[in-house]
Amino acid sequence: MSHPVDQTLTLPNGNVLPNRIAKAAMEENMAIEGHLPGDGIFKLYKAWANGGTGLLITGNVMVDHRAMTGPGGIALEQDTPLEPFKQWANSAKQNNTQVWMQINHPGRQVYAAMGGHVLSPSDIPLDMGKHSSLFGQPTAMTETQIEELIQRFATTASRAIEAGFNGVQIHAAHGYLLSQFLSPLTNKRHDQWGGPLENRARLLYQVVKAIQNTVPKDTAIAVKLNSADFQRGGFDSDDAQAVVKTLGELNVDLVELSGGSYESPAMQGITQDGRTLEREAYFLSFAKDIAQHATMPIMTTGGINRLAIANNVINAGVDLIGMGRALAFRPDLPNQWKNNSDAQAQLPNVAWKNKTMASIATMAITKRQLQRIGKGKQPKPSSSAVFSLIADQMRLKKLTKRYRARYAGGF
Repeated sequence: MSHPVDQTLTLPNGNVLPNRIAKAAMEENMAIEGHLPGDGIFKLYKAWANGGTGLLITGNVMVDHRAMTGPGGIALEQDTPLEPFKQWANSAKQNNTQVWMQINHPGRQVYAAMGGHVLSPSDIPLDMGKHSSLFGQPTAMTETQIEELIQRFATTASRAIEAGFNGVQIHAAHGYLLSQFLSPLTNKRHDQWGGPLENRARLLYQVVKAIQNTVPKDTAIAVKLNSADFQRGGFDSDDAQAVVKTLGELNVDLVELSGGSYESPAMQGITQDGRTLEREAYFLSFAKDIAQHATMPIMTTGGINRLAIANNVINAGVDLIGMGRALAFRPDLPNQWKNNSDAQAQLPNVAWKNKTMASIATMAITKRQLQRIGKGKQPKPSSSAVFSLIADQMRLKKLTKRYRARYAGGF
């Protein structure tokens, strides 16, 4: 029986996605020495490609090794060896699957233990309560640093396409650097990069244009954008609507709508401003409103685990559904849906009072499943939250030492 999610999707650039299911980006923290993808990544993406997902969007790849979201992260720069990335693209393109590289700069969301460059539009640190000291103090970017950043995004995109990826997704959500420029909470600048929305969004638009001028015309260029920050006074749904309109004028091929940041992890169903998200398909109401006026396809991610919900999203006028955690716990879920419409992944529910620690533990359990798949093992939904959190912290500590040792002479 055919379902709405089984339909193909033709993008503005002419590329055709085999179905309406995308694996949304999840940070794997599985890089080998040198910030490169290795066998674990190759096996993981091959499993997803063979599992029936039409589009795979990678975990965020850094445009600058001096600013990483995590010590096991992948970076692709001008002088990075390209062969491992070619293997990655090849592994992910099995079964007629398309693969896009998500490219990113963390901005102020850099762990203090790692060191490196902690940049932001303004020098406003993360407010994580008693956990704030885990992150570095940001410095406001100079004009020269902004221009260098734009070039770095273009370089990473160009090299990704050279390696065989079908497209790139620019990460402008979840409180990372481009999202920091968009938000009035973190962007207090008084120059051309701050103030009214058109200035706060200028960096994102310039990155899009720089990439378009660098890659072949048939390259898919997508943007991941917050539907809202879910913090009082932050980037809101009206802002998102206006940015999507301009991205349409720039001929972007797809916009993925998510929400939140480290301070307000709405992408895990938790908000700081008290708003209640849908129990499933967290951002559907936002995506539905924006899709009515968008000139490019719209994708929404967050809390999708059942076929009935996935079909509801498509029937509501949203073009693509993104799944993250569901595919970490059941990488072949799209194939399972073909024979069993009730199939779903068994997801952990970490109901701790400390929302920050619950969020970190949830990510730790999820990353543990990615590592298992990368070793050729089956996911283990019953993984202990406490054990996963401790194991992940020990692993990150070891990887942080490796990172710091690599750049002992300076960044």
